[in-house]
Amino acid sequence: MKTQTYNNHKRYVFGFHVITFSLCFLLFLSSVLNLYVSIKKRTDMRIAVMFLITSLILLLLFYYARSFALKAQDRAIRNEVCLRYFVIAGKLPDDKLSMSKLLALRFAPDEEFPDLYNKTLTENLSNKDIKKAIKNWKSDYHRV
Repeated sequence: MKTQTYNNHKRYVFGFHVITFSLCFLLFLSSVLNLYVSIKKRTDMRIAVMFLITSLILLLLFYYARSFALKAQDRAIRNEVCLRYFVIAGKLPDDKLSMSKLLALRFAPDEEFPDLYNKTLTENLSNKDIKKAIKNWKSDYHRV
């Protein structure tokens, strides 16, 4: 597996992010077109409306399936980072850090973690700045 860095740490699954989304979106567009044609020709619109509702359901499923999985992973990663901080620093982490900043800190190795954590608190670094400040990237290959 390729070594993970700031430049390649985002994960895209071609079959999900490109193919599935494209097919769902094309289905939605064709259902809108089908409804438009049904209205224009003054034909029975029940099938066209059901087609549109089905395509909307699939788009919502596509979105929520991804967002629910990411929320669950974010909570697990937040707890992991808080535990790492407690083990390394011997105290509970500050509540001021947002979820995105805690998620960015997970890539910092143990030796860089405390300094980067404190720097994030004092200088209010963004999650992008946190990731760029990491010298020895700690890879995370388990994120979906």
